[in-house]
Amino acid sequence: MSADASAPLIKNEDSPRGFAFALTAYLLWGFLPIYMKAVAHISPAEVIAHRILWSLPLAGIVLVVLGRTDDVRMALRSPRLLAMAALTAALITVNWGTYVWAIGAGHSIDAALGYFINPLFSILLGAVVLKEQLRPVQIAAIVLAGLAVVILAVDSGHVPWISLTLTISWGLYALLRKTLPLGPNQGFFLEVLILSVPAFFYILYLEFGSGEGHFYRTGWADTGLLLGCGLVTAVPLMIYANGAKLLKLSTIGIMQYIAPTMIFLIAVFVFKEPLGTAQMIAFPLIWAGLFLYSWSMIRNSRGR
Repeated sequence: MSADASAPLIKNEDSPRGFAFALTAYLLWGFLPIYMKAVAHISPAEVIAHRILWSLPLAGIVLVVLGRTDDVRMALRSPRLLAMAALTAALITVNWGTYVWAIGAGHSIDAALGYFINPLFSILLGAVVLKEQLRPVQIAAIVLAGLAVVILAVDSGHVPWISLTLTISWGLYALLRKTLPLGPNQGFFLEVLILSVPAFFYILYLEFGSGEGHFYRTGWADTGLLLGCGLVTAVPLMIYANGAKLLKLSTIGIMQYIAPTMIFLIAVFVFKEPLGTAQMIAFPLIWAGLFLYSWSMIRNSRGR
């Protein structure tokens, strides 16, 4: 998923152009598991390092074109902003790393579940951390999600850590990212700029130290795939950032289910991952909770 999909963007009217942008971004995120499966023979740490490193020049070009480089210069002179960006960068690294590993290891269904739960976890975070008042419908949605997690834990004998890691890391990232006073493109550039230093040295170590790197040692196919990690990371994000500004928050709230739905369908019908009885019970509970959440959000949006 994207680094700035959590940015608070509110628009009173929907724009066809904004819808096209957002739909394109969510479809690209939905097909991302196929790309991640193609690099499954490469360690997740190496894949993440290349996602970071090759996203940096793309994000930088966008800032130059948009004329937003002054914001980044200001942030680089602020220790507080750098510390906040370092924290959000760490959280998004955990999220990316877990996602890449899950797809490669055959746990795409668990990844989809994590992103389905995320909106409901964000509501819970808002209530606990920001002291937001929960409506009865929202409480019911959270209870359904919690029940689904309990069913999966009882069935497997352990906590569904992949789903929960994706949910918690993205939820905390979204919460903290909202406190970072930078636009989506500037914030993403600052995060990958911070992460690019360890990523660069890790890649150097793999290529010239341990000799385990895949950038040029194992053929042009791996080199091309690793270079493409920057494109599949940065391009959907920047398309989304431009589209979300032209859409209502309720529209974005509904469209965010496109990607995890596609991940779920690809996992079951393309990757042929088994769908157990517990998952067949848990997913409808999650979907019921998301229906309640979406219905409540749309109703309140119309009321306003």
